[in-house]
Amino acid sequence: MTPAPEELLEKARRLDRAGEWDEAARAYAEFLEQHPGDAGAWADFGGLLMVSDRRDEARMACHRALSLDPRNPGALVNLGCLQLRQGQWTEAEGLFRRVLAMDPRRNDARLALADCLMKAKDPEAARTVLERAIAQDPGSLDAHKLLSRALIQLGEARLAYQEIQRRYTFLGSPSGPEAQWELSYPSLLSGEMPKGWQLYEARLRVPIPNAPQARPDHPRWNGESFVGKTLLLDYEQGLGDTLMFVRYASRVKALGGRVIASVQRPVAEVVATCDGIDEVIPSGDPLPPFDLHLPLLSLPWVFRTSLETIPAQIPYLKVPARVPNRQDLKALLEGSRGRIRIGLAWVGNPAHQRDAERSMLPETLAPLAALPEVAWHSFHFGEREEAPFPGVTRLAPMLGSFSDTAFALAAMDLVITVDTALAHLAGAMGVPTLLLLHAYPDWRWFLGRDDSPWYPTLRLYRQPTPGDWETVVRRVVSDLTAGS
Repeated sequence: MTPAPEELLEKARRLDRAGEWDEAARAYAEFLEQHPGDAGAWADFGGLLMVSDRRDEARMACHRALSLDPRNPGALVNLGCLQLRQGQWTEAEGLFRRVLAMDPRRNDARLALADCLMKAKDPEAARTVLERAIAQDPGSLDAHKLLSRALIQLGEARLAYQEIQRRYTFLGSPSGPEAQWELSYPSLLSGEMPKGWQLYEARLRVPIPNAPQARPDHPRWNGESFVGKTLLLDYEQGLGDTLMFVRYASRVKALGGRVIASVQRPVAEVVATCDGIDEVIPSGDPLPPFDLHLPLLSLPWVFRTSLETIPAQIPYLKVPARVPNRQDLKALLEGSRGRIRIGLAWVGNPAHQRDAERSMLPETLAPLAALPEVAWHSFHFGEREEAPFPGVTRLAPMLGSFSDTAFALAAMDLVITVDTALAHLAGAMGVPTLLLLHAYPDWRWFLGRDDSPWYPTLRLYRQPTPGDWETVVRRVVSDLTAGS
């Protein structure tokens, strides 16, 4: 029996809410084939296609809905969200405000507007919008989440912490692992250690990409003496995290016997230069026998690290003995003898979830070209990309490994880079580095300071507002010119 039209539409919406998008899409299509004049169904179908990342089809569905009903709020919001994904902030903001002008009770439009304002570098305006959204619906978890993000962008980490707490109170589980892990972020960002480290340990109870490997057959090490035993330190998360936290190895070694480290293969040879590590096992290779284990990023908690006790003795990483492209790099660098060598990196790992915020367009660095007597060297990896300005020597063809990169870094007088693994390697090697940071930085760079307790040779340059790299580069040029 063919279902009645209203039953078919309800089925599509029920499947949509349940996240069964393929089946929901078929149900919407079947309904709209019979009833092509239903603007609401076209709007809902557009929303489904959007979350399924079928953007062109979603846009067509929204325009179809608006051709039938130019004031359809669902279609306007969905179309605005599509424009938001394309970086069309002004157009998206106009659609969200249009919906709110028709119906001020539409909190979905209000939350979308706040998200748009944050992406358009106006967190203060987003804060005002979100405070109104929460006044209208105090239990809106999405509103509290967005407000915590806006507060962090505004540098108000303590208020952000309170918002996160409030959101999880509404959920009824403020002490759950997801809540604790999220609360660790503003705690660490504001320098509240070791409280932040304790909260950060909750990540081990939350399924996440690149999580530390479970070792149920081996006890966790908690900082006690392990003389006569072997301790395995397990990598987790990114390459930069590994390079940053192996600094604890000498402290670990002082408490016991043999220390082995399982790390990502690309950084294995560089990590092997760290004092305190007896053996490095590249990821994927068989592990030797061991007695205890610990995820690498749990070391700050084990040692109850505070701002005053961060192990910042540098260098703790060196150039490995084996550098595959040593001779080619030496020959290339010989051409810049007698000039100031400065390394540049303007993009990070494209797979990083915040890469769009951390990276910049190469032409943004063009004002640096005015500095005299500089030999510029690009550490840009990946696909070939135009240099920020003429005269930049491209090192990438010779940087086949982190050993090569370490060798090239050791020859630099200065490095200017965005937040990527290169910054951690330069900092760990003691290379003077100017780190260009987003206004809403990763927790390890804290707030409101231009130095790094982790890396004494780093100087931090922060965006005054999200996305404003131009001001950052002007400050760098001004400071380097003043020092000449």
